[in-house]
Amino acid sequence: MSESSESTNRRLLRARDLMDRTYAAPLDVPRLAQTAVMSPAHFAREFRRVFGETPHRYLQRRRIERAMFLLRTGDRPVSEICHAVGWSSIGTFGRVFRDVVGCSPSAFRERSRGREQVGPTSFAMRWQRPVSSSSFGEALDGAGS
Repeated sequence: MSESSESTNRRLLRARDLMDRTYAAPLDVPRLAQTAVMSPAHFAREFRRVFGETPHRYLQRRRIERAMFLLRTGDRPVSEICHAVGWSSIGTFGRVFRDVVGCSPSAFRERSRGREQVGPTSFAMRWQRPVSSSSFGEALDGAGS
C-alpha cells in the first residue's frame, strides 16, 4: 500500500469513526468530507471504494443496527427509538427498517421477545447485523427466524 493510499484510508477511517460515534446526529457528506480533509465528491467516491458502500448507506445501516439493539433490549416506544437513532420521520425509519430487516420495527421487537439478548459489541451480534447488497441489504437472521 502506498503512503498516499494509507493516508487516504486513515482519513476515511476518521470520518467513519465520526459516523460510528455520532450516528444519531445530522451528518451529511460535506461534514464528513471535511473530517476526512477531502472534497465531498472525492470523499463519496473513496468511501465507497474502500468500504464497499456509500456514506449514506453506511450511516443508515449503523442507525438500523442500533435500533435493532434498542428494540431487542428495551420497551421504549418505536417512535422514541426512531428519534434516538437519528431519524426525524417515523415513516422513513419504518420504511428503511423494513427494507433492511424484512419486517417492521414492532414485528422485529415481537419476534425478539424471549430470545437471548446479545450485547451490541459481541461476536454473536455480527450475525444479526444488516448487510449491504445492491438492494441495500437484509439482516442475517436479524428478524428472529
